[in-house]
Amino acid sequence: MKIPPVKGTRDFYPPDMVVRNWIIDGWKKVSVRNGFEEYDGPIFEYLKMFQIKSGDEIVEQLFSLKDRGGRDLAIRPEITPTLARMINQQINSLPKPIKWFSVPRLCRAERPQKGRLREFFQWNIDIIGIDDVLADAEVIFTACDYLQDVGLTSDDIVVRISSREMLAALLETIGIAESELELLYAVLDKRSKLSDNVFEEMLAEQVADENKRNKIVELMGVESIGQLGDCLQLSDTAKKSVDELQRLFELLDTMGVADFCVFDIGVVRGLAYYTGIVFEIYDRGGKLRAIGGGGRFDNLLKQFGGPDIAATGFGIGDSVLEILLEEKGLLQKQLPSPQPDYFVAYVDKVYRKAAVKLAMKLRAAGFAANFSYKSAKLSKQLNKASEQNARSCLIIGSEIENDQLIVKNMESGEQELIKFGKFLQQCGIELK
Repeated sequence: MKIPPVKGTRDFYPPDMVVRNWIIDGWKKVSVRNGFEEYDGPIFEYLKMFQIKSGDEIVEQLFSLKDRGGRDLAIRPEITPTLARMINQQINSLPKPIKWFSVPRLCRAERPQKGRLREFFQWNIDIIGIDDVLADAEVIFTACDYLQDVGLTSDDIVVRISSREMLAALLETIGIAESELELLYAVLDKRSKLSDNVFEEMLAEQVADENKRNKIVELMGVESIGQLGDCLQLSDTAKKSVDELQRLFELLDTMGVADFCVFDIGVVRGLAYYTGIVFEIYDRGGKLRAIGGGGRFDNLLKQFGGPDIAATGFGIGDSVLEILLEEKGLLQKQLPSPQPDYFVAYVDKVYRKAAVKLAMKLRAAGFAANFSYKSAKLSKQLNKASEQNARSCLIIGSEIENDQLIVKNMESGEQELIKFGKFLQQCGIELK
């Protein structure tokens, strides 16, 4: 009986691992060059951690279990609560700002769709301890830095930016009470995916007053920051948030990534813990799910029993990113090809032992070296060396009796006869 993989998960065969490692290595490289340090945590945590952050409804969206002691645990669907827990444990000894990144394996009990899996990898970037829009600009820049690094341009990618603080202030001006905001955010967050009629029906379920609904619809139709004042009378809080957004776009221009970024008041981010700037990253054509997203979450550490401290960050998953890179023709041509330094061949099986011994010496010296398991003809061994994309093929034959071997350059086809001892010295291998 053949057992298939669980729906929504992936088997990573060697070619798939090349893709996975290339994406993750790129994330790590860009993180480090932007000044972030790597961290990680356990793959399961107390269920309560995720309920604190996202509410009790999160239980249906993750994989939970009871351990032998009857404790409620959950396989992590995200790593931000772990980040908050870890920082709170050492908050007084950690130098500020805290710039951390992680590439966790995550699991969510979702219905699998294109770009949405039940198990995936996610790149997380966070800056803790900076109450300035410059930190928000830096995390957005870091995302754009990676996307440019893999060949995507502003013609391919758009970062849609708004502010939860600003939206809350504008809705308050319309007459929406603070207690009504979270349910309304859930509707506004779906705006781009709904027809006008369906959106207005859902809005009517949350906002009974027709005049307020009309103002909300008008507000959600605003296309630039400058139009906000024409739509509504801005309160002091709203003006402050608008000024912050304008400064953010100025910083993004200074950083050289303004072409990637647009204002979009419809970006709400469904999670309740966002407090200020929010953003989502999409392909320009809008054919795929969000590649990633994030924003400011100034209250999260406090919710986990820590201090009241500023925080901002983002997450980018590997699934949609891989699909987009494949569709743009940017994936396969950038993947590294496994390439042994040497393939050790032999002209006759009597030299097989010498070939194996040489391969082991090369490996011990730090080189990637392969050989043929079967006593095949030399031509077949050379074909195998070519299939493996080996840089050089070392051929051992009767010349070994004269302390010589043949070194063949597999790219040019040129070959030379060289003293065995001299070759070992060139490879930094001590003669014994």
